Amino acid sequence: MSIRTLIEKSSESMTPSERKLAAVLLSDYPFAGLASIQELAGKAEVSPPSISRFVTKIGLSGYPEMQRSLIAEMKEGDRSPVEIHATGKQIEGGYLSGFLSRTAEQMQSADAAITEGQFNRICALFGDPKRNIYSLGGRISDTVAQHLSFHLRQARAGVFHIGRDPEIWPEYLLRMRPGDVLFLVDFRRYQANLKQLSKMAAARRVQIVLMTDKWMSPAKKYAAEVLAVPIEISTIWDSYSAALAVTEAMATRTAEEDWTSTRKRIEDWDAVRQSEQDTTP
Repeated sequence: MSIRTLIEKSSESMTPSERKLAAVLLSDYPFAGLASIQELAGKAEVSPPSISRFVTKIGLSGYPEMQRSLIAEMKEGDRSPVEIHATGKQIEGGYLSGFLSRTAEQMQSADAAITEGQFNRICALFGDPKRNIYSLGGRISDTVAQHLSFHLRQARAGVFHIGRDPEIWPEYLLRMRPGDVLFLVDFRRYQANLKQLSKMAAARRVQIVLMTDKWMSPAKKYAAEVLAVPIEISTIWDSYSAALAVTEAMATRTAEEDWTSTRKRIEDWDAVRQSEQDTTP
């Protein structure tokens, strides 16, 4: 269990000073917890003994153990396929059935990680016709962002996929208005430029919906909603099966919520496509 999760699980029983310390730790996670105990005490305006009691309260033996755990989390979030394969579990028996069994377990984990309330809030953002929707992902995870934009733009107007070339990002940033939504997908081996993009979008009061993993993209600092979906299945590559399933669920729910409008847009969309085909020599 991550340090972030331990802190969040203990939040209801915290004193005001403990909540202040928790806020400092989570606002610059995991780096705030890697400072010396004296430096952290100064930032949180609490005493070093208070930090020691806090760490014990969340279930750890002391501050050094918390720092070791944070370092381990950082290493886990930057593992290469070679490192993952070295510690992975071989699939026994039929490879395809074994692989699909692991992805099925991953789907169940995703269902447990995302509450229905959060799911509904995000779908409401995507379905609000007053908001434009922008999407972008990392080197590989951009396929998930594209998947969302492809489906949403058939259901509603104002949906844009941002190209991966940072040189064109200012064009989209300048279009963004307060209240618009930026859907970011960033899994481990995170991209620093996505954190920078989220920072600039947040400065324009854009609502950022971040899909990431349990180790948490640094872009979380600027996100209004964070979807922590499972990606590991103990094979050479992480699997985005659960991420794609959650994305499809959000797009489908958004499209079906106002079916009359969605149906008309799909019919108009298909009519334009058919017209283009009819005029092709």
